[in-house]
Amino acid sequence: MTQAPRILLVEDDRHIADLLLLHLRDEHWEVTHCARGDDGLRQLEAGGWSLLILDLMLPGVDGLEICRRARAQPHYVPIIIVSARSSEVHRILGLEIGADDYLPKPFSVLELVARAKALLRRVEALAQNARQEAGSIAAGGLSMDPVARQARLDGAALELTPREFDLLYFFARQPGKVFSRLDLLNAVWGYQHEGYEHTVNTHINRLRAKIEANPAAPARILTVWGKGYRFASAEGAA
Repeated sequence: MTQAPRILLVEDDRHIADLLLLHLRDEHWEVTHCARGDDGLRQLEAGGWSLLILDLMLPGVDGLEICRRARAQPHYVPIIIVSARSSEVHRILGLEIGADDYLPKPFSVLELVARAKALLRRVEALAQNARQEAGSIAAGGLSMDPVARQARLDGAALELTPREFDLLYFFARQPGKVFSRLDLLNAVWGYQHEGYEHTVNTHINRLRAKIEANPAAPARILTVWGKGYRFASAEGAA
């Protein structure tokens, strides 16, 4: 029997938490609720979670710090932020520090459950693909192991965040193909919303700083003006 997903819910509004607990448990998911950020952080660090649902404004430790700490862990946990901070700035900030989705309050509980299901399916599909392919990539001094989630450049280990690894792996598997920012959002982040392309730019800039000899004149992740980006090995770049 497949193990039920383990959901960590960090939400200090009792009414919202009770409603979410009811609907999430109706899906036969195992749900643990914390009303304080520091308690949520301790639970997160204990590990074993399939999904984190997180408010931003919390007593103890705020949600942004919990999100940062989650992304510093080696095991990738998908994150949905739910917050009364509904401005575009807060949405972009939440996504840039590693959240997979962002729902402003008030929100539809049924929509949140649907998005949670989509994220869990996406993570499982990625894991299945990695297990099935179980193949390394080697291009221009760059090597990547999707199972161990390790990347090396000219023999030296690369320190990549989980999202940076996913983005680089997606590029490296399809050298020469041009992807728009929306293509990358959909394929790597799992959603396609105009207005969040800045998130892609930020991650590509960070990747270039880590894998390019000269980030100002990149030889691997190339800009195709007016279209997007493409990946080329160091030898194949022109």
